[in-house]
Amino acid sequence: MKNLKILFIVIAMLGWVASIILTAVHFWVIPLIPESAQLGGPMLVITSKWAYIGAMPLATIGAIYYIVMIALGALWLSQPSEMLDKVLLPITAIGFVASLGFVYLQLFVINAICPFCMMSAAATTILLIIEIMVKFKGGSMMLPGLQAQKVWAATFIGTALLTILAMWILTILPLPIPAT
Repeated sequence: MKNLKILFIVIAMLGWVASIILTAVHFWVIPLIPESAQLGGPMLVITSKWAYIGAMPLATIGAIYYIVMIALGALWLSQPSEMLDKVLLPITAIGFVASLGFVYLQLFVINAICPFCMMSAAATTILLIIEIMVKFKGGSMMLPGLQAQKVWAATFIGTALLTILAMWILTILPLPIPAT
């Protein structure tokens, strides 16, 4: 049970990495692309009308979702409670259903794939599977929580280091940034 909860946090962190990279592309790369540019592949997905809710990139909503999942996962690991069991399952299920819709759009409407979007979809799927596994193993109350200070410190440091990694990854991606 403890390992499933740790895996939950790690998977949420990987979803965070994908979402934060995509958010950075929305904020720092897309504004630099000339309107006349012919985009394809992942950039076609990222710049499509389905990549936004109003002015908000879906990737940013995903980043918020994952940072909440990381925090709830750390709380779940350090202080097991029936309330967390009841709250996490519907949240991850909603994330999974939303991801199914986004994968459908990529495959059948946009006709292009964004690897980071698919990484996020995989993360939401795995989070839901972990939730279901914990539920069928009797819920998170089966084991006592781990020491909160250690859980939160490790979670914070891991998230911070992965955020730095995500920003570095952004620098090596083959993005369509015009030469100045």
